[in-house]
Amino acid sequence: MQQAYVQAQQAFAEGEVPIGAVIVSNNRVIAKAYNQTEKLNDVTAHAEMLAFTAASEYLGNKYLHDCTLYVTVEPCIMCAGASYWAQLKRVVFGAPEPKRGYRRVGNLLHPKTEMVSGIMAQECAGLMASFFAAKRN
Repeated sequence: MQQAYVQAQQAFAEGEVPIGAVIVSNNRVIAKAYNQTEKLNDVTAHAEMLAFTAASEYLGNKYLHDCTLYVTVEPCIMCAGASYWAQLKRVVFGAPEPKRGYRRVGNLLHPKTEMVSGIMAQECAGLMASFFAAKRN
């Protein structure tokens, strides 16, 4: 999660919503990404989506069966749906997202996907709060 947090800090520095993602396979980081929706002018350029693409390219496979996604904030519905199709082994997120998080509409993860939440939750939520406070000022 610490590496995902570093990615989120990069997003923050670039004026993007500070969410970072890392995908691990066999105890090795195979993909890192952060939100780039503004930079790429693409509403789908979420950290998770970019990480899924990078991990799939690395593995040469669209399925990420033995992979864990670490993401600083609870995935949105789009990203949770993509994780369903990628068939991730595990999704680990930091801060909950009560307004736009996938759990708001139910569990969208693959039935075999394990979910862990609350890892570095304070730090991840704090970064988000700082970002949006700065936007309001």
